[in-house]
Amino acid sequence: MKQRQIVMVLYTKSSALDSEVVGWATYDGTGKKFHHPGDLDDPPYKTGLEAMLDGWRVIQISQLVQPYPGAEYNTSFLPFEIVLEQLVEVE
Repeated sequence: MKQRQIVMVLYTKSSALDSEVVGWATYDGTGKKFHHPGDLDDPPYKTGLEAMLDGWRVIQISQLVQPYPGAEYNTSFLPFEIVLEQLVEVE
């Protein structure tokens, strides 16, 4: 059997793995499921730690970057990102 990777990106309220998920994306390397932004009303997991407890492996967590003085209330990208993976068997 071959293995394929499923990647999930979780955006959280802070850099902590147990912080609440506020955005997410999933990419299925098996080709069995296709996800689109906004296709789920609720996140697949409430926290990154919950995903880890379900067997997802952490690849990367967000780097902490000091906000620039005066820019605390500017709208920008979601800075706290956790990238996780699962390896699944395919035929």
